[in-house]
Amino acid sequence: MTSLHDAKLRSFASDNYAGVHPEVLTAIAEANGGHQISYGEDTYTERLHEVVRTEFGDAAEVFPVFNGTGANVVALTSVIPRWGAVVATRTAHIHTDEGGAPEKMAGLKLYTVPTPDGKLTPELIATEAWGWGDEHRSQPLAVSITQTTELGTLYTPAEVRAIADWAHANGMALHMDGARIWNAAAALGVPFRDFTTDAGVDILSFGGTKNGLLGAEAIVVLNPDRVDGLIFLRKTSMQLASKMRFMSAQLLALFQDGLGVRSATHANTMATRLRSALEDGVAAGSIRGLAFSQATQANAVFAVLANEAADRIRDRVRFYDWDRAVGQVRWMCAFDTTEADVDAFVTVIREELSRLG
Repeated sequence: MTSLHDAKLRSFASDNYAGVHPEVLTAIAEANGGHQISYGEDTYTERLHEVVRTEFGDAAEVFPVFNGTGANVVALTSVIPRWGAVVATRTAHIHTDEGGAPEKMAGLKLYTVPTPDGKLTPELIATEAWGWGDEHRSQPLAVSITQTTELGTLYTPAEVRAIADWAHANGMALHMDGARIWNAAAALGVPFRDFTTDAGVDILSFGGTKNGLLGAEAIVVLNPDRVDGLIFLRKTSMQLASKMRFMSAQLLALFQDGLGVRSATHANTMATRLRSALEDGVAAGSIRGLAFSQATQANAVFAVLANEAADRIRDRVRFYDWDRAVGQVRWMCAFDTTEADVDAFVTVIREELSRLG
């Protein structure tokens, strides 16, 4: 088929905009040909189980799914009963960007907490985690954190452990939404298990699409004692793939030769380059009317500027508003963002801010 898009077009809207990593496409092609048993009994999924146990511990189990929303909903459903509730940040993806799927599909109640940096703490969780035994209140039985957060910030292993200890002491499971977990691992410079299994996370939504996969995510069970019926929930939630070998092959590709960390490191580095170039311009006085609202710890840059300027910049390079009421925008870098892309975007930002004086 003839290409229908301009392959030279670049944006800073989302790492989902990026294509499939060439090494992942190769992995899909290599998994093709011949027949393999369907629904996860194939050799690629078997190998994925082995790799995941190596990365996360001998008790870990992996369940490939189609997308992040499916991973989050099925994972949370497996760790709490129908009368359970989940404590999360007000900016959590399960609250703001999943169309109410946790409530509609799983019947779960979400208790959300405002945070300045997208991160929960035991003290913040405690503001909504109460009322156990009260039949009039949905029972807070799980905590969900995001790594990296929706605001581009990171939890350290110690911070995750503090949350896990508090949650477990209060009879709550800990879920991690790892949509950008590769970016977190690259930024922290530690193995996955350091801030998941060893830090007390019970169940993980393991992302891949934002790091170069065609469309494959997974649920990783880290503490089987806290999970019930996930094998059945995945099917009834329409997340069981018949030709699972192609999903497993993609996930395996990220572990092969360090591809996942390499790709995420590059995306993080491009975000740092963008932030640094803009900060240098602000310091030198060549860029005015620009500030930053969050630390740049992975592959996201959160900035504040006039809405008029943002609109003019977006006419040339696409990105998303985060909170238009305060002029906050989000600029994302991906595995295929180049230094030239970043430098050109900085020029556009500088030019349009200058036009507004």
